[in-house]
Amino acid sequence: MSRLLLGLIALFLSLSAHALSFSDISGSDATGGLKDALIQASGAAVGKLGVADGFLGNPKVKIPLPDSMKKAEKAMRMFGMGKQADELVTRMNRAAESAVPEAKVLLVNSVKQMSVDDAKSILTGGDDSATQYFKKTTSKPLAEKFFPIVQKATENVQLAQQYNKFAEAGSKFGLVKKEQANLEQYVTQKTLDGLYLMMADEEKSIRKNPMGAASDLVKKVFGSLGK
Repeated sequence: MSRLLLGLIALFLSLSAHALSFSDISGSDATGGLKDALIQASGAAVGKLGVADGFLGNPKVKIPLPDSMKKAEKAMRMFGMGKQADELVTRMNRAAESAVPEAKVLLVNSVKQMSVDDAKSILTGGDDSATQYFKKTTSKPLAEKFFPIVQKATENVQLAQQYNKFAEAGSKFGLVKKEQANLEQYVTQKTLDGLYLMMADEEKSIRKNPMGAASDLVKKVFGSLGK
């Protein structure tokens, strides 16, 4: 057998030994890699949002006035109430920034409770399948954590109190959307939406560039998905 042929065989065997496909990865590796990735993604999302201007300075997640109040905003500014409207927007977003760090423990606990089947379905699912898993497992407890923080941040804002009175009455006649009938609930939901949006961005980034991930196991598992 020629040296050239022997060399080609050796090269083929070497490449085959290193070319992992997803089916070659064990259940424990798949679960471990995904958990590492989700802890990394959730930590990054919380870190970006749970700081000053994390919401207020980010157009993707900045919480605006509720639709029913936005319709009246021009009139408010005409009558010299623009400063109050701006203050309310600032307070709403500062409330979100204060609430988000409370998510970290619940998100990590959700990751720890994930089953092997959950992990494999997420790994082979869409670009935001992990984020959807988080929505399913953490939305309710996170809302319960966020609500009192939001409530405290807006309780002394006169415009917020006025809005609640108006919105509660308006919702009874279909003039205000049910999810906007209470300002604190509205901000709580918008905080959740912003958190999951940022987590989805982090998840897509890891899937697109697993070699940029911190963990070797994440690189191994996500790097195999295209094979």
